[in-house]
Amino acid sequence: MTFRDVVNSLSLDLKTSKGDLDRKITGCYVSDLLSDVMANANEGNLWITLQTHPNIVAVAALKNLTAIILTNKRIPEKDTIEKAEKESLPIASSKLSTFEIGGLLYQRLRC
Repeated sequence: MTFRDVVNSLSLDLKTSKGDLDRKITGCYVSDLLSDVMANANEGNLWITLQTHPNIVAVAALKNLTAIILTNKRIPEKDTIEKAEKESLPIASSKLSTFEIGGLLYQRLRC
């Protein structure tokens, strides 16, 4: 499954205009702790978080993650969007909770 498939199937609100929406997702990682993501997320993972600050982009780029989904109606900060555009990292937002997004993706990806 690609990130584009996820955006479409979960009706996510894409917040960035750059990035490879057709990149394959290798799995998912759910965490709000940057150090946890740095230590445990795998390349190609889709990251689900509540965090909206620019440091999420740095961590996602460091780990070569596919994209970031923000939950609970979170909107990324302006600086976060600008940084994500420079890194060509897609960020999307959902009104659903982290639990709901994680469950839906588990059903679709078994990640």
